[in-house]
Amino acid sequence: MNTAQVAAVSSNAVYSFTKPNRESITLLPGLGVEGDVHAGVTVKHRSRVAQDPTQPNLRQVHLIHRELFDEVAGSGFSVEPGQLGENITTEGIDLHQLPTGALLRLGEEAVVEVTGLRNPCLQIDTFQDGLLKQVVGRDEQGQVVRRAGIMGVVHRGGTIRPGDPITVTLPPLPHVPLERV
Repeated sequence: MNTAQVAAVSSNAVYSFTKPNRESITLLPGLGVEGDVHAGVTVKHRSRVAQDPTQPNLRQVHLIHRELFDEVAGSGFSVEPGQLGENITTEGIDLHQLPTGALLRLGEEAVVEVTGLRNPCLQIDTFQDGLLKQVVGRDEQGQVVRRAGIMGVVHRGGTIRPGDPITVTLPPLPHVPLERV
């Protein structure tokens, strides 16, 4: 596949590790996915709310590349879109190589600004024992490598559906590598 596209969209109005797939989701500027428990101006992730509920929500939208599911399948894990809590499952784009501030145009209207890496937690092992080690590891220098997707904030709203194209606009140089948010 030469073109990046949306493989699946998911949302959940209640706190749950997985999110059901939908026919479409609507992104709301400055808030996130309409009707999703993580939508809002301030942080909604429970551990972050416990630390400081006034933090800005840099995790309005969670994206994972579908190719990750193929990789972990090689180690015996079965993962489908939405099961790791992502809102948007992508195909044909290496999300982890994007810099902070990259803009993703999803479909005709929606634009998401990439804010950083998802920091996966132990709930992944509750979902499938041993899966956390598949999505978090260390590189040759001993640095933590997170592969469980990226996070973003909604710049421009719009409805997104599976099959919608994704285009990337990179920020000006120098690019800032993704850090966990």
